[in-house]
Amino acid sequence: MRGLNKVTLIGNLGKDPDVKVLEGNTAVAKFSLATTESFRDKSGQVQSHTDWHTIVLWRGLAELAQAYLRKGSLVYVEGKLKYRQYDDAEGARHFVTEIIAEQIVLLDRRADENS
Repeated sequence: MRGLNKVTLIGNLGKDPDVKVLEGNTAVAKFSLATTESFRDKSGQVQSHTDWHTIVLWRGLAELAQAYLRKGSLVYVEGKLKYRQYDDAEGARHFVTEIIAEQIVLLDRRADENS
């Protein structure tokens, strides 16, 4: 049986995308995405919880992010989970979870639609 690694998120950017161009003229962008869920607790009060996700976009998607995404933008992201680890200069091991985006859809209304 084949496996499935698929993530679907809708949320708001926590900051402008950080775009870099790597060797071979390959663009890569990273940004944080906030997803918030609301629920009622036992006393009936509305509570909310926000999770932060690191989104990574490559090539054309990175260029799209650079051109159109800004802090606060509402986006749909579809991709896969990627886990990695690294050791810093002091020898401490760090674990990173990222979503490698395969598709993004801008959900913000255009400025001219509000006029």
